[in-house]
Amino acid sequence: EYGGGMRNSSSSSPTLANCTFTSNSADIGGGMANKDSSSPTLTDCTFTGNSADDDGGGMYNLSNSNPTLTDCTFTSNSAITSGGGMVNNESSSPTLTNCTFATNTSGSDGGGMYNHDSSSPTLTNCTFTSNSTGDGGGGMFNNSSSPTLTNCTFTGNSAYDDGGGMVNYEYSSPTLTDCTFTGNSAADDGGGMLNTNDGNPTLTGCTFTSNSAITSGGGMY
Repeated sequence: EYGGGMRNSSSSSPTLANCTFTSNSADIGGGMANKDSSSPTLTDCTFTGNSADDDGGGMYNLSNSNPTLTDCTFTSNSAITSGGGMVNNESSSPTLTNCTFATNTSGSDGGGMYNHDSSSPTLTNCTFTSNSTGDGGGGMFNNSSSPTLTNCTFTGNSAYDDGGGMVNYEYSSPTLTDCTFTGNSAADDGGGMLNTNDGNPTLTGCTFTSNSAITSGGGMY
C-alpha cells in the first residue's frame, strides 16, 4: 500500500546518501512513503521511473512528516492521481535544496509536486522542468498549502487544464522570491500560474516569460 521502495513510519527518520530508487511501485508513494512524523534526511538521492496507483509517484509525505532533501532528483515518476514527483499531505513540510523535478507525470493534479492540507515545504534553488498533468498544475499544485520558494525555476511544464507552471487553490498563499516561469503551457487558463478560490501568492522579483494558455492568462491568471 505505502512505499514501493521504502516506507518510514511512526517517527522513523533514517539518513540516506547517494541512493537510487528505480522502477518501484505502490498504491501510495511509489519510490518512498514517509508517514506519522517520519522525517528522513536524503542527500544526492535519485528517484526515477517509480509509480503510484494513487498519489506520489516518487515520494509521499503524510501526517507531519518533514524530510530534508539536498541535491536530489525526481525524474520520470508517475501517479495515476496526484503528485507525479512528490505529494506532501496533512501538515508535511519538507525542506528541499538544489533538487530537480523533471518529466514527472500525474493523471490529476501536480505533475511535479502536490501540496495539500497545510503542507508548506521550503524550496531553495529547485528546478521543475517538463513535468505534466492531466488536470491542473503541471509543475506544482498547492491546495490549502503555502510553500516558500526561493530562486526556483519552472520551465516547460504543462497542464491539460489550468496552471502549466503552478496552481494556487483554496486559500493557498505561497511566497515566491526570485523565481522564474518560462515556456510553461495550459490548455485552459494560466500558462505560468493560476490563482483561484482565494489563492493569494506573494511574488517578489519573479519573472514570467513565454508562457502560454489557450483560453486566458498566458503568464498568470
